[in-house]
Amino acid sequence: MYIHGVGRHMKITVTGFDWDSGNWPKCGQHGVTKEEIEEFFQCSPSVMPDPHPDEPRMRAIGKTKAGRYLFLVFMFRLLDGQTFIRPISVRYMHQREVNHYEKTHS
Repeated sequence: MYIHGVGRHMKITVTGFDWDSGNWPKCGQHGVTKEEIEEFFQCSPSVMPDPHPDEPRMRAIGKTKAGRYLFLVFMFRLLDGQTFIRPISVRYMHQREVNHYEKTHS
């Protein structure tokens, strides 16, 4: 899987996802499934840096194949020389965010 849009021209090859008892409960609390989160990255979301002061996080916004809009915060994790996505938090976008997304991505 490739992640486009990180920075201006960067393309990152991702091996998979880093799930554990630390990040899954937080991600699952908003009704989004692991499968939906993983599928979301195949739909070419917009990816940008997250202004978190303590660690390098990223934000991704976009639609799932089912047309549901997600806002996701994640990190890249290097494990055994391979890059994984570690979701930190995810939720469905609020209507105002959906409207803004549609204006800027149509």
